[in-house]
Amino acid sequence: MRSLTIWRTLLGVDKTVVEDVDLDLVAGVFVASVRLTRSMRNRCGSCQKRCPRYDDGAGRRRWRGLDFGSTRVFLEADAPRVSCREHGVIVAAVPWARHQAGHTRHFDSYVAWLATQTSKTAATQLMRIAWRTVGAIMTRVWADTEKLHDPFAGLTRIGIDEVSFKRGRKFLTVVVDHDSGRLVWAAPGQDKATLGTFFDALGAERSALITHVSADGAAWIASVVAARCPNAVRCADPFHVVKWATEALDEVRKAAWTEARKQARLNESRTVGRPVHDAPARPHSEHAKLMMNSRYALWKNPENLTEKQQIKLAWVVHTNPALGRAYYLKEGLRLVFKLPHDEAAEALDKWVGWARRCRIPSFVKLQRSIVKHRAAILASIEHGLSNGRIESVNTKIRLLTRIAFGFKSPDALIALAMLSLGGHKPALPGRD
Repeated sequence: MRSLTIWRTLLGVDKTVVEDVDLDLVAGVFVASVRLTRSMRNRCGSCQKRCPRYDDGAGRRRWRGLDFGSTRVFLEADAPRVSCREHGVIVAAVPWARHQAGHTRHFDSYVAWLATQTSKTAATQLMRIAWRTVGAIMTRVWADTEKLHDPFAGLTRIGIDEVSFKRGRKFLTVVVDHDSGRLVWAAPGQDKATLGTFFDALGAERSALITHVSADGAAWIASVVAARCPNAVRCADPFHVVKWATEALDEVRKAAWTEARKQARLNESRTVGRPVHDAPARPHSEHAKLMMNSRYALWKNPENLTEKQQIKLAWVVHTNPALGRAYYLKEGLRLVFKLPHDEAAEALDKWVGWARRCRIPSFVKLQRSIVKHRAAILASIEHGLSNGRIESVNTKIRLLTRIAFGFKSPDALIALAMLSLGGHKPALPGRD
């Protein structure tokens, strides 16, 4: 086998002539001087169309390749510019690297695989690059992957949610396929305009094929889905609905705790320092302390309560009837989702009537929201659809957010999430 063919194989380059190789033992750098074959010369870096040569550009330049063991590898070649009718004066394309990239395609693929499989430290130390460079590589690799695969193919049932990725209320809006569990789309933002860009990319024809959409009760999601998916059934996520009831219950608990503390201040004299050993009991202070520590007994499902928490719950119901009613209202709404659809509709209406008459402001307010989302709640029970898959994807995105800390833009994080969770993970070069 000819030596130049061996070098071309080792460097992972096609349609390229290896002119010379040089090894600097002191610096630990291997440089291969290469040139394009005649068929690849003078092509636009963006559209790959053959164009007239414009000038020599900035002269020769280097691209980082995969290391030979502990030795860094660079490809060196001329970088002329061409005049493209569509893109103007632009650097000519090279087959071994993407346009405006300083690394070869094999190097990009290796880094993308590492970023989706290993930690940040392992990827940067092994490849000897900065973490921001990894973000730029992920963006390039996902852009090429997206061109090869249609992420919207076969979409009929989707889930929509938002996930925080940065301090200062920075959110990503994500869309997940219920049938495959893969992430199909993500974009920075948390409003109608952001979600509208998803349906713009999906197109009116494929939007009409969407049959089910699950989401929380956010008005901006409901309005966009109603306008852009005329045939879709909107399903309210049971977890979020029960969460509304839990938050209403917590308002009642906090009010009860505040009232107990107020009574303790009014009815018990205070002394400096700790009370003496034989000091009389302070019932109001004990009541406030027990009320403060009742949160988990009220929040947890009855079947998951410990023996101590069951005793605490019984004490709360006995000593504070309003808080007890709030607890039973929360549990009543949770049990609605365990019933068949026909029974659930009747039970939900009864719950609304109960909440309307309960004289607890937070639950009177909650029943208005339940009435507003009644159709979506019953649809989730009928079709057995929830945001469970979406919450699972969100948890993985939060983990990726920690890994991606230091990326310059959310686009790099989205690229990492799409490559990791979108069903098209990068493969190592040379592997089938």
